[in-house]
Amino acid sequence: MDFSYSEDQQSIIDLAGQLLAEQSTHDRQRSVEGAEGPRFDRDLWERLAETGLLGTAVPEVNGGAGLGFLEVSAICEKLGRTTAPVPYLETVVLGVLPLAEFGSPTQCEAWLPGVVAGEVILTAALQEDLAEAEEPTTLAIQDGAGWRLSGAKIPVPAAELADRILVSAAVEDGDVALFWVDPAGEGVSLVSLDTTTGQPASLLQLEAAPVGPDDVLGSIEAGRSILEWLLLRATAAHCAVGVGVCEAALEMTTQYIQDRKQFGQPIAMFQSVGHRAADAFIDVQAIRLTALQACWRLAAGLPAVREVALAKYWVAEAGARVVAATQHLHGGMGVDRDYPVHRFYLYAKQLELDLGGTTEQLRRIGRVLAEMPLDAPI
Repeated sequence: MDFSYSEDQQSIIDLAGQLLAEQSTHDRQRSVEGAEGPRFDRDLWERLAETGLLGTAVPEVNGGAGLGFLEVSAICEKLGRTTAPVPYLETVVLGVLPLAEFGSPTQCEAWLPGVVAGEVILTAALQEDLAEAEEPTTLAIQDGAGWRLSGAKIPVPAAELADRILVSAAVEDGDVALFWVDPAGEGVSLVSLDTTTGQPASLLQLEAAPVGPDDVLGSIEAGRSILEWLLLRATAAHCAVGVGVCEAALEMTTQYIQDRKQFGQPIAMFQSVGHRAADAFIDVQAIRLTALQACWRLAAGLPAVREVALAKYWVAEAGARVVAATQHLHGGMGVDRDYPVHRFYLYAKQLELDLGGTTEQLRRIGRVLAEMPLDAPI
C-alpha cells in the first residue's frame, strides 16, 4: 500500500498545518480557555473558512472543493497536533460527509454553503449511556408524515455551538434512522458537560421532539447502513486526531529531554529515559500505520470494519502509553498547565474512550473474525 499523498493533497495538508501552527499557539489557546463561554476559537474558525479548509469535503455544486475522506482525515491529524479549539471534526466528519453522501439536494443547499462560509456548525449525536452506538435506544415514533424523537444522547460534541445535530434513533420496526434536529427546537434541551479536554459537549435530551419528513437523512430503510458508514468514518477521524496528538507530544518530549540536563548531561543520555522514549516512538508508529490504513481503505471504498477497529484499539491502548510516557519524562513540567504538553495528555485520554475503548474494539475485531470463512485470508 502506498500511503503517500498527491501533490494537490499535500498542498492542502501543508496549508492546514501552517495555519493551525500559526493561529493555534499555546498562548492563543490559553486566552481562549480563559474566556467566557465554550472552548471555541471563532477567529480561527473564520480563518479556516477563508482558506477554504471548511469546504474540503463539500461538493463543488455547493461551493466546496469536492474532495474526500483522505484529505479530511489528514487535516484532522493537524488538528490533533495543535489541539486547536474548533469543531472541525464535528462539522466536517459528522455533518458534511453524511450530508454530502446521503442528503437531499434541499438539505445540502440549506446547510453546506453555510459550512463553507464558516457560518454553520454541524455535529452528530451518536453515543448514549450504556448503549452501543450501532444500537441506539433513543426512539423515533411516527407522527403523521413526520416523527417524534425521545431519549438522551451523551456526549454530543459541540452541541451548544451547532446549528443542526444529526441524531440516530431506533424506529418502531426495530431498525435505525438518522434525523436532523434543531438544538433550539421544541422538545430539545441541552445540558453542558465538563469534559476531559474542555471541548464543548452536552447531554442532549429529547422529549417527543418533532422532526419533519424532510429532516430524515437518506431514508428510513437505509438508516442502519448510513449509521454504520458514518460510525466508521467518525472513528477513523478520531484515530487521525490521535496520530497528531501522540506525534506532537513525543516530538515536544524529545526536544525537552535533549535540552534538560542533569548531572552535567542531557537526560536523554540516561538509559531508562532513552528506553521510555523509544517505546513511545514504536507505539506512535503503530498508531500512525493503523490509522493511515483505516483512512486509506475508507477513502478507496474498501471494507474497513476490522481496520478501523484495529486503529482505534491502538489509539486507545498505545495512545495512553505514549502520553503517560511524555508526561513522565517531563517530570513536574508535565503537569504544569502553563506548559502545553498537558493538553496532549488530556486529548489522548478523551480519545481513548470516545466511540469505544479497547474492550469494545476487541469485541468488534472478534465479531469480524468469527464471521469470516475458515479458508479466508487473515
